[in-house]
Order: sequence, then C-alpha cells, then structure tokens
Amino acid sequence: MGRSRILILAVAAVSAIALAFIVRGLASRPAPAPVALAPVEAAKPMAKVLVAKRDLPVGARIAETDLQWQPWPADAVNPSFITDGSVAVPQPVAAGPADGVVKAAGQAASAAGDALLNKTDAPVAALTGAIVKEPIVANEPISDRKLVRAGQSGYMAVVLSPGMRALAVGVSVESGAGGFILPGDRVDILQTRKAEGGSSTSTVMRNVRVLAIDQTTNAAPEAKAVVGAVATLEVSPDDAEHILLAKSQGDLALALRSYADIGEPTSRADAPMSAPSRAEAVAPRPQLRIWRGGTPSTVGSN
Repeated sequence: MGRSRILILAVAAVSAIALAFIVRGLASRPAPAPVALAPVEAAKPMAKVLVAKRDLPVGARIAETDLQWQPWPADAVNPSFITDGSVAVPQPVAAGPADGVVKAAGQAASAAGDALLNKTDAPVAALTGAIVKEPIVANEPISDRKLVRAGQSGYMAVVLSPGMRALAVGVSVESGAGGFILPGDRVDILQTRKAEGGSSTSTVMRNVRVLAIDQTTNAAPEAKAVVGAVATLEVSPDDAEHILLAKSQGDLALALRSYADIGEPTSRADAPMSAPSRAEAVAPRPQLRIWRGGTPSTVGSN
C-alpha cells in the first residue's frame, strides 16, 4: 500500500471520529426552553368623565373651555360624576413591537374625539355659566354638588363678591329703563324728592351691578328686555344703608349705563339730606349776647 493511500485513510479515520463526537454532543444537548409570551391583560371597560381643565376657585363662572372629557375606568366612576353615557371596551392587543404604535394611535383618536365632544355635547353646554361654590382642581371630575346654576338655591350667595350685599329695590317699567335693564348690567340710582317749592332729583349711587330682575338671574341670550317689580343690586354694607335712607326720603329710579362702564368702580354721590320740616324752618335760631364796654349786642338773631 502506498504512502499517500495510508495518509488518506488516516485523515478519513480522524474525520469520522470527530464527526461522531459532534453528533454525540448534539444528541445530548438539552432542548431549548420555550419562550414565554407576554401575558395579555384583560381589557377593562372605559367611560368618559367630564373633568376640569384648570383649577377653578370659588365664585368662578364656568366656560366651555374650562371642561374636557377624560377616559376613566368604568368600575371607578362615582355616581356623582358627569359622563357622556357611553362605555367603551378596548380590544386586547398582544404585547409586541407594534404595541407602542397602536397605543399612540389610540390616544390621538381619543384626543380628537374629546375635542369634537367638547364642542357639541349637551352636558358641557348645560354647565356653561354655572358658578363654582367649592374649589375644583385641574383634572378633577365635575360634580353637581360643587356647582350652583341659575335659579338654584344658594346661587345668589355664590354670585355675590366677597364682602358685598344683595339689596332689593322696587322698580317699575318707568323707573327701570323700560325693562331694558338685564342681570349683569350697570346702573345709576337716582332719587326724586318732592318739596313745597317743587321736586328735585339727584344721583345716589353710580355704576351699581344688577344681580337679578325679580327671580331672573341669567337672562336668555335672545332676551332684549326683562320687566320685573324688584331689582336686586350688589352693594357694600354702608352703601346699602345709604340707599335705604334715600329710599325713605324719596322715589328711586334706575338709569342704565353703557356696557363700556363695566370696569369702572361703584361710587356714592353725596348723602341725601331730608328737607327741613316747616317747624324747623320757622324755629328761632339760638342767640348769643356779647357785652362790650358795658353795652350788650346779640349775635345770631332771626
């Protein structure tokens, strides 16, 4: 047997032995552990709850832009919350690379829906103009117990500015600018007094805020006039006494001011003085007698 042939057989034998060891190692290797898939969370029903966009202090008048819809777990919705009446059940999505994209798309769609609802839904429109009677923080669900609407009990106490009083003054069509004075307008209070020599009119208060006409505290948008028998005005305690004194001495009338005057302060005119009685007019004035050089003189005689 030639030398080259012996070398070929040796290489073949070594290769066969190596291949046997490789096959044996593969056969004894344990099977790979199964890859655990991320558990799929059960989908929870979600509701839309009306919340505040910003902090709302006591006395704030709610505008449409102060409210927004926010997703809320349906099982955590309190009966006092205001919802849109719908409950959405999200579709379960297996965890994976596309999960973040799907979530972002869902959030964008929800935001677009919220913007549309804020413009058209009835609950937001019904709350517009309501007054906050308890503080509401941003993202807090809106509840009726923290609001008071026109016509509800306690509305006037919430509408009043701190330290001010609500004073009722009788009016008529003639003394109330023909019924064109509406809640929220500004007026001057005039007093007319009758005397033996004629009548006189003077201004008692300037730029006074009208809170209500009769029980109307929020006139309808299309209303052009409100005819009532009583006007409720917002005044300070001292001004309330001043007006009541003027009322006891003459007839009061309200003069409607321009809307441009709404930013001007409320001011008081000179206090009305009652006309002297006839007895006071003819009563003798007090006299003072002065002695100068033994000669008396009288000061203050009639």
